[in-house]
Amino acid sequence: MHWDDLRIFLAAARSRTVSDAARKLGIDATTVSRRLDRLSGDLKSSLFESNSSGLVLSSHGQKLLVQAETVEHAIGVATGTLTGERSRLKGLVRISMSEGLATWIVARNMPSFRELHPEISLELVTTNGFLNPSKREADLAITLARPARGHLIASKLSDYRLGLFASKDYAQRNGMPLSGEELSQHPIIGYAPDFIYSDELRYLAEIGNKLETSLSSSSINVQHAMLHASCGVGVLPLFIGLRDPDLVRILEFSAEITRSFWMVVHQDSRRIARVSAVVDWLKDIVPREVAIH
Repeated sequence: MHWDDLRIFLAAARSRTVSDAARKLGIDATTVSRRLDRLSGDLKSSLFESNSSGLVLSSHGQKLLVQAETVEHAIGVATGTLTGERSRLKGLVRISMSEGLATWIVARNMPSFRELHPEISLELVTTNGFLNPSKREADLAITLARPARGHLIASKLSDYRLGLFASKDYAQRNGMPLSGEELSQHPIIGYAPDFIYSDELRYLAEIGNKLETSLSSSSINVQHAMLHASCGVGVLPLFIGLRDPDLVRILEFSAEITRSFWMVVHQDSRRIARVSAVVDWLKDIVPREVAIH
């Protein structure tokens, strides 16, 4: 096994496409494919699986990635010792998370991550439904429920609270509901029922019996925009609702809901240095930001 083959393997694993790896390495795509095939033949193992989104590491590829990054780190340390240059973590990390968490907490703290790890690229995926680290669709995921199976490491990242909100203008024009029963007299804004991707988002029944949405969206940011535009009353995480000075909280002491964020990572990926660095950063910022609200 040659280090140069491992170097090409690392570029392909991080870029997720042969063409991107070739461009970053300054060689042609045919050479990248040929060297990957040679490495796979030497190891008698398939290193990548076919996927519509590009190159996806197989279980053997994940294990090789850990070893290759160990070799890369050792070479970097040796080079740094001899040249005085500093070895830094680098590569792509794909994170699957909810739109609200990505928009209102993670994106707002991105400057601190860039300062810590300028050579790690983050890809935040907020499609409805979480990508599965067990299937190598993402390097890690922040979910609303602990996964029941798979070769995964799951730990609670943080609890967070949700409450009822309306705009100040809406409350002045229509009055403040004083009970769950009175809520039925107001337009309810919430998730589109057919597009709820996690049972943890079915929380209207916890506030009032037979509450149904009049205006709905699969996007929490769209729901927030409708509340901000005085369209009705709805549930938001406090880390969203309390950030908007034009919103007022309703039934603060009787309509509070608690949910949890779970950090989920494949057991092989957790040992990858750049993934570990992202996990540590998220463990620092998310509980702290949620606690403020």
